Amino acid sequence: MLHAARVARAKPAVVPSRATSTRSVHSYLGEAGRGARIERPPVYRITLFQLVVLVPVALVLSGWHAIYAQSFAAGGLVAVIPHWWFARGVFRWQGAQRVRHSVRAGYAAEIGKYLLSVAGFALVFAGLRPISGFAVFAGFGSMLAIQIAGAWWLVRYRPTGRKSGT
Repeated sequence: MLHAARVARAKPAVVPSRATSTRSVHSYLGEAGRGARIERPPVYRITLFQLVVLVPVALVLSGWHAIYAQSFAAGGLVAVIPHWWFARGVFRWQGAQRVRHSVRAGYAAEIGKYLLSVAGFALVFAGLRPISGFAVFAGFGSMLAIQIAGAWWLVRYRPTGRKSGT
């Protein structure tokens, strides 16, 4: 009986009024109540551009010196593959309700990128013979420069080509 008295004195459930009905809340949030949708940045363009640069440069180098071409391509792939892994992992989750998943995915992607880079260099230097160390690091550095410039471009310009903030 004592328990029944507590239940009776409990605060009544809040019933939404017309002002806060589901329909009016959805009209504030946008189309179908999903809210504003933030598009994923087109980071895949950076990876594609890296490959568009890497393949022709390696082909040109192969006409000059096959070992340099092979080493340059291997170093470039050591940069491109981990970058692709990172971009895929970071932008897997979307939305404010998935912030925890996004943060975890970011950490996991960063660790995966680091491990893929280490494993890539280990495979290249242990398994590729003959090799040019300078060409490996030149390929890696050039792909890294494209990655940094591409990230700067994505931050500075919208995918439509207009400067952000204008």
